[in-house]
Amino acid sequence: MRFAGKVVLVTGGAQGIGLAICQAFAREGARVVMVDIDEEAGQEAAAGGPFQFVKADVAEEDDVRRVVQTVQSQFGRLDVLVNNAGITATGTLGTRPVAEWDRVLAVNLRGPYLMAKYCAPLLVQANPGSIVNIASTRALMSEPHTEPYSASKGGLLALTHSLAVSLGPDVRVNAISPGWIDVSEWKKTTARSKPNLRPEDHRQHPAGRVGTPADIAAACLFLSAPEAGFITGANLVIDGGMTIRMIYVD
Repeated sequence: MRFAGKVVLVTGGAQGIGLAICQAFAREGARVVMVDIDEEAGQEAAAGGPFQFVKADVAEEDDVRRVVQTVQSQFGRLDVLVNNAGITATGTLGTRPVAEWDRVLAVNLRGPYLMAKYCAPLLVQANPGSIVNIASTRALMSEPHTEPYSASKGGLLALTHSLAVSLGPDVRVNAISPGWIDVSEWKKTTARSKPNLRPEDHRQHPAGRVGTPADIAAACLFLSAPEAGFITGANLVIDGGMTIRMIYVD
């Protein structure tokens, strides 16, 4: 129960990696505020766990203010902020509407900035507070036609070390860059499916398997715990070794 009495806010917490993070902190005794734009997923997740669900769009400043005011009035404190909410883009460089670029950057980068801005006064009082930004290995490497997502996650890494300097030593700020994490069984009921992974999907990871949301949740617990007290401004790549494996074409 490392987080007994602590208050944790997780954005994008109703499904996937975010849901695993909420569950992990709750198991360790934390009071968890789950923020998500998907009300169906949020209500379902809150019914199955000890979470307070707040519907909000992290890209909207008024919504972020409302979330933080809710935390302040309900709990009077905030110890950990996990910026997990994120979306991807469709199309190609030539076909993608600029509005889609703007929306991805708004959710994936503007959202964490706004959450940090408005949560900072509460996090400072936690002495020290912790922010964990969920980035991606796409900040370090890319597939074709992932420009908005890759750019937003690269920006999030830069935002991480900038916030670490601005808020230290009162708040530690770190990032996690997940690789391939299978979330098919971690979605709301209407979207859930069984994993469809091939042996070769696992074999291409030096660790021998595709990742799970629990892998990322465990790292969030570590980075937010006193044992990580000398870690700030860091990016922890959790990808089963996939990004360090050299690939040769026969």
